[in-house]
Amino acid sequence: MSDTLVLTLSCADRPGITARVSSFLFERGGNILEAQQFNDRSSDAFFMRVEFDPGHAKLDTLRKQFADLADEFAMDWKLTLRDRPKRVLIMVSKFDHCLADLLYRWRIGELAMEPVAIISNHPREAIEHTHLGDIPFHHLPITPETKPDQEAETRKLADRYDAELVVLARYMQILSNRQAAHFVGRCINIHHSFLPGFKGARPYHQAFERGVKMIGASAHYVTADLDEGPIIHQAVEPISHADSPDRLVSKGREIESRVLAEAVRLHLEERVLLNGQRTVVFRS
Repeated sequence: MSDTLVLTLSCADRPGITARVSSFLFERGGNILEAQQFNDRSSDAFFMRVEFDPGHAKLDTLRKQFADLADEFAMDWKLTLRDRPKRVLIMVSKFDHCLADLLYRWRIGELAMEPVAIISNHPREAIEHTHLGDIPFHHLPITPETKPDQEAETRKLADRYDAELVVLARYMQILSNRQAAHFVGRCINIHHSFLPGFKGARPYHQAFERGVKMIGASAHYVTADLDEGPIIHQAVEPISHADSPDRLVSKGREIESRVLAEAVRLHLEERVLLNGQRTVVFRS
């Protein structure tokens, strides 16, 4: 694992922030490897992400020392090891293409994460095509009557596994307001971009019937507003009159998997900062 550190911060915009941060790192022997910033003039907010080699400085020491500077500018900030795998809990229903893609990317080293558990509202046999290995699997069935208890058990499991991120990999259940609030800023969902035009079952078949010419997917943080949380990543793909409903479903699986994986990568690498109902995404 590399010793490279990542500093992310946001605060009210004012002169001198970049200079003070750069000087802080220089004075402690740090060498900046990558730096990006954004000044949001519409809200007078400042956002910054810095990757740096800390030299001989220790992470805990830097955190304590940076706290004074952060207090001066009233920063919301985080300082972490760049390559430390984050603990991820994945939730899924019967459609397992996003889950399979995430696990494959994790196994080949593309995603710096540690899948600590998988939760599904269906039995393990429902996703038999996905190789789960020895990742703990929890079947938590849900009905309208048992939803509060099921969500409470999900929170307990997230705490037990010390999950830093929850990924809804085509988990086909609407989270309650309480559940969404509990995981705010650390729960990512994927949905087809037809919403709100094509709600409910078989959206790609609905799209076929309407003769759409473009399909896509959106990955976003979960909020109490259904599928309206801050967007992390989106993508689209053109289709034609020759594409059958099954072909649309196939293309939809591919683009959903790709978009969710990219959103998870961006989050794991501390490249996403919340800006109200929007996000600032510092791409590599």
